[in-house]
Amino acid sequence: MVTVFELLAEQPILFLFLLVGAGMAFGHVKVRGVGLGAAAVLFLAIALAAWAEVYDIELRVTPQLGTLGLTLFTFAIGINSGASFFHNLRTAVGPLLTMLALYVLAAGTGLFVGQALGMDIPLIAGTFAGSMTNTPALAAAGEASGLLERATVGYSIAYLFGVIGMMAAAMAALSYGRNDKDTPSPIANRTIRVEREDHPSIGDLYEKLESKVTFSRLRRGETGPISHPSLSDTLDEGDLVTVVGPRELVARVATELGHSSSHSLTQDRSYLDFRRVTISNPHVAGRAVSSLDMEKQFSAVISRVRRGDVDMVAQPETVLQLGDRVRVVAPTAKMREITKFFGDSARGLSDLNPIALGLGMALGIAIGELPILTPSGEYFSIGSAAGTLIVGLVFGRIGRIGPVVTALPFTACQVLSELGLLIFLAQAGAKAGCQISEAFTSGAWLNIFIVGALMTSIMAIGLYVSMRWFFRMGGTQLSGLIGGVQTQPAVLAFVNSRTNGDPRVALGYALVYPVAMIAKILIAQFLGGL
Repeated sequence: MVTVFELLAEQPILFLFLLVGAGMAFGHVKVRGVGLGAAAVLFLAIALAAWAEVYDIELRVTPQLGTLGLTLFTFAIGINSGASFFHNLRTAVGPLLTMLALYVLAAGTGLFVGQALGMDIPLIAGTFAGSMTNTPALAAAGEASGLLERATVGYSIAYLFGVIGMMAAAMAALSYGRNDKDTPSPIANRTIRVEREDHPSIGDLYEKLESKVTFSRLRRGETGPISHPSLSDTLDEGDLVTVVGPRELVARVATELGHSSSHSLTQDRSYLDFRRVTISNPHVAGRAVSSLDMEKQFSAVISRVRRGDVDMVAQPETVLQLGDRVRVVAPTAKMREITKFFGDSARGLSDLNPIALGLGMALGIAIGELPILTPSGEYFSIGSAAGTLIVGLVFGRIGRIGPVVTALPFTACQVLSELGLLIFLAQAGAKAGCQISEAFTSGAWLNIFIVGALMTSIMAIGLYVSMRWFFRMGGTQLSGLIGGVQTQPAVLAFVNSRTNGDPRVALGYALVYPVAMIAKILIAQFLGGL
């Protein structure tokens, strides 16, 4: 092995990609449906670097590569999370403030207990990141403290309980989730024949049902053309209207308007058609759905947006990105023109948008390294990871500055974030390899494990108690929220496997994930800079 280690020491790029490939091979191995994922790269790097240290051989991935990987990851995360981050700040204030308070409590307790046990600040900051299973937080802690290897030791030892402890909390939530009263009703699509003679307004019905149903198609009489109704339209006796929404509400509409018809307007595509179209036109990307004025341009409506593997209702304020697939309902004769308008090219899924990538990364790194004067007369910087994250969030939220699209396609962001994360993990693990062996031989690992388990337990118990009894959140949604608070895909996969992908799980996860990601990075940055 000495010869192999000497070769790897001379070829850091070879070592990097060996770690990425072999590490992810281990990461994909699952035990009871749970695998390490990208964290396996970190642990393999630690193991190989520690092993090589026995022969006085130093295996390293250059710090510049680590910084490149980290900033790519945080910028891509910011782009993808921008819109939902600012939206959630407005719509889920109570749960988010509770989550932030628990983060501060966990970090403060870990700091107090860790110092009492003789742990240094970088080690405590890294243990916080590990107990929350958040790699960007590890990067922030290492960057702020200047001792990434010490932070990585704490992260590595605290990580395992960070996953297992939160899985236990999710299981506890699911155990009472069997009695949830927020079980979503299946979505139904029904054509209704109108029997009322008082000409009810679609807008009035829409408001009465709290905007939970959609009137997607309308035919006047038996043989008239099918059109997309507007909220100002009224319904006449004998009209056929298609209603989409929760099953019980659709049944209620059928009872109020008339009765369910044997005709299906969705099957007749001679007048009104629907199609999924990929957004590859940069002039469309970065604009809100309402700004496209589809009704006026094409007599059409965008009903859904598919980003990655997630379908969303097309709200007027939804900002479209390159690579999104929109479902458009429009007159059949307009479909070719609409397809040309959006682009509908597969290139939209993977176009890197190098202008936004280059300028955004440069601006983020510059902001991160900008010296800030404290009241005591000392200077500090927030670090390139925090800087690129902030710029990514803003770019992802605004979508466009004049003619320049600031967002990247979802697929491209996923590729950049995964590649960047793997590079950073390889560099951090190799740097910490020699110190982790010292932690185990000296017995310091036990203190790290105790502090990490304490911080994870504060989060798990605090979330369970506050969300169940104070916010009255259903157990199924809470199990997803626990995964989002932990920013841990393994917890999400674990819960999804036990709920058959219940949509309430994804709702809870998405509710807190963007804010949780940013909060943990900032807290770790603060801890590391103490």
